[in-house]
Amino acid sequence: MKMQTIATGAAVLALSAAASAQTFDVIGGQTSVLLDTGTLSAAASLDLSSVSSDVIAPGSLGADSVAFGINPRDAASLPTTFSYTDGLGSFGGTIEHTGSVFFNMDSVEVGNFTIGFDAARVGGDRSGFFVESTTGIAAILFDVASPSSLEATGDGLTIGADLLVSNEFATFLSDAGLASSDLTGADVGDALVEGVVPAPATAALLALGGLAATRRRR
Repeated sequence: MKMQTIATGAAVLALSAAASAQTFDVIGGQTSVLLDTGTLSAAASLDLSSVSSDVIAPGSLGADSVAFGINPRDAASLPTTFSYTDGLGSFGGTIEHTGSVFFNMDSVEVGNFTIGFDAARVGGDRSGFFVESTTGIAAILFDVASPSSLEATGDGLTIGADLLVSNEFATFLSDAGLASSDLTGADVGDALVEGVVPAPATAALLALGGLAATRRRR
C-alpha cells in the first residue's frame, strides 16, 4: 500500500510538472475588429463599402464590429500554427483568418489576414505582433499595440489591443495618393483575438493515459 501511495504521488507530481510546461495550440475561434471608419475616410481616403460573405457581423466589439474566423490547423490554405505556453511565456507560429473587407466602392480589398510576430517590430507602443493582408493589398497593414487585455492559459487565448497603421501601409497610402501625410503609428481601430485551444480535460486525460501505460509496462 505504501509503495502504491508513493507511486500515485509521483504520478501526480509528474502530471503537475507536465501541465506547468504545457504548450497550447490555437485550433479555432475568431478575431473581431472595430475600425475607426471616420479616421480612415478623412486621413486615408478609405471608405468602407462591404465585407465578404464569410465575415461574421457583428463581432465581439459591438454592433459596428466584424469578425474573421480563425482557420483550423488542418486548413488546406493558410492553416493556423500558433502555439503558446501560459501567459505567452513562449509562443510561435501564426494565426490565420479567412474573409475580406472592401473599400471605395469595392475597388480596394484587404483580407485573409495573418497575425504574426516579429521581434524587430517591437518599439514604442508596438508589441511586435502585426496584421498582414494576404489578398488584395498584400502587405502588413497594422502593428498591434501593447495589449490592453491578455489571457493566455489552457482555457484559451484572448488578446485585446489597438491597431496602429504600419510603416508599410502608410507608404502604400502615400504612394497611391490616398494620404497626404505619413500615417505610421496612427490608431485606426481595435482588435480582439479569441483563440480556442483543446479542452484542458482532454489534455489531462491524455497525460493520465500516458502515465497509466507507463505503470502497466512496469
